[in-house]
Amino acid sequence: MKMLINGKQTDASDGKTLEVWNPATMELIDTVPSATPQDVEAALDAAQLGKKEWRDVVLFERVAILRKFVSLIDKNLDTFAKMISAESGKTLVSCIDEAKACMGIFESYCEKAKNYGGETLPFNSEARVKGDIIFTLKEPLGVVACVVPFNYPVELYAHKVAPALVMGNAVIIKPSSDTPMCNIFLTQLLLEAGVPGAAAQIVTGSGARIGKQIAESPKIDAISLTGSTAVGVETMQNGAKNLTHVFLELGGNDPLIVFEGADLDQAVAETLAGRASNAGQTCCGTKRLIIQNSIKEAYTQKLLEALKGLKVGDPLDPETVYGPLISERAAKDVEQQVQKTIGQGATCLYGGKRYDTTYFEPTLLTDVTMDMDIAGDMEIFGPVFPVIGFDTAEQAIEIANHAPYGLSSGVMSPDICTALKVATEIEAGTCVINGCGNYRSSHLAFGGYKMTGIGREGVTQTLDEYTQTKNIALKQMLK
Repeated sequence: MKMLINGKQTDASDGKTLEVWNPATMELIDTVPSATPQDVEAALDAAQLGKKEWRDVVLFERVAILRKFVSLIDKNLDTFAKMISAESGKTLVSCIDEAKACMGIFESYCEKAKNYGGETLPFNSEARVKGDIIFTLKEPLGVVACVVPFNYPVELYAHKVAPALVMGNAVIIKPSSDTPMCNIFLTQLLLEAGVPGAAAQIVTGSGARIGKQIAESPKIDAISLTGSTAVGVETMQNGAKNLTHVFLELGGNDPLIVFEGADLDQAVAETLAGRASNAGQTCCGTKRLIIQNSIKEAYTQKLLEALKGLKVGDPLDPETVYGPLISERAAKDVEQQVQKTIGQGATCLYGGKRYDTTYFEPTLLTDVTMDMDIAGDMEIFGPVFPVIGFDTAEQAIEIANHAPYGLSSGVMSPDICTALKVATEIEAGTCVINGCGNYRSSHLAFGGYKMTGIGREGVTQTLDEYTQTKNIALKQMLK
């Protein structure tokens, strides 16, 4: 598969490529170009024309084009889902769901855009504007760089590309080097649906090689990135010299707090939903299990039995709960983090090992305390379940807020007052009562506090962030 620059399928100017591997089978799927600085500059130059061409397409026509794009995804759904599964290692069922989520997100942004606009300001509110009619228009920012991660490459493509395009911006998409094919395929469908080639481009290559160039370019008006906190900080620094709008969704170490009296079977089910999904490679997945000491032993035993029953393996098997991690490197990182936590005093009650190169056992860690890295700034992107005990609600909140991140959270308690106390005092962008924090709708203002990032993704807010407001004053029109 090739890059799409100015509407043309393009190899890297130096001919270099990146290999795309199936993490479940370790088979080579395909290669994609490894873009050079010259290739990136060509895309940036084309986008300057594309932003004007696409901006001048009226809203109802943009919506019609994007809805045609949705229909093309639906037409290719089965083939597309197998492509996602092959390069990401995700279960086929979850890939079908993700493709459908992408379709729904585009539809939702189209509908929102048709009902989105400026406002008329208060008339005669001050003596100095007496008789003036003042109103606002929403205009596109220009060119938006969309940096898409590997873990949800289709859903997060939609959350970045859909609001940018529907409001008339041009986009340059930078996919993860692990999962570029599904993003190339989607961009091909955008062009097939009628988006101009200069308004929707995709460049492939390592972030280290081309990410800095994109972030530093004065030809970029906004960057939307989902990734690590370290990369987010670097991206913001690189964009600062041009005052580029930067939207970041970064690290997370999200808690699930379970109080005495909660239904333990439901708590375990929510734990699995929060952590086993996508082999634990989910930004808002539950990564710390904060359990009241009076029920901790009973909860841990139920969770242990549930983990023993998880089917891990072939992503194409409909009974598989999760498949491999995205790469051998990722699996080794999780293994090292587990060993570090054990070295700090935790007990590995179950699992703890990597196998078949990229697979990792469901791992239950007990005797975890707040002073361990796993309870603070160490985000484990894998199927690891650390249990931390607490006695009072105040302690639970302190443990939850101990991490430098604040993406999502969950609390389970039979006492709604206790649950609401947690929800209001926890430092996170989302708190789910009666469930885990692995929760997202297309309309949710998704994002977090502290080092989790800046800005929100969701139909209710993102159009504000992907547009700029122009004031127009009709002076002394009404005397």
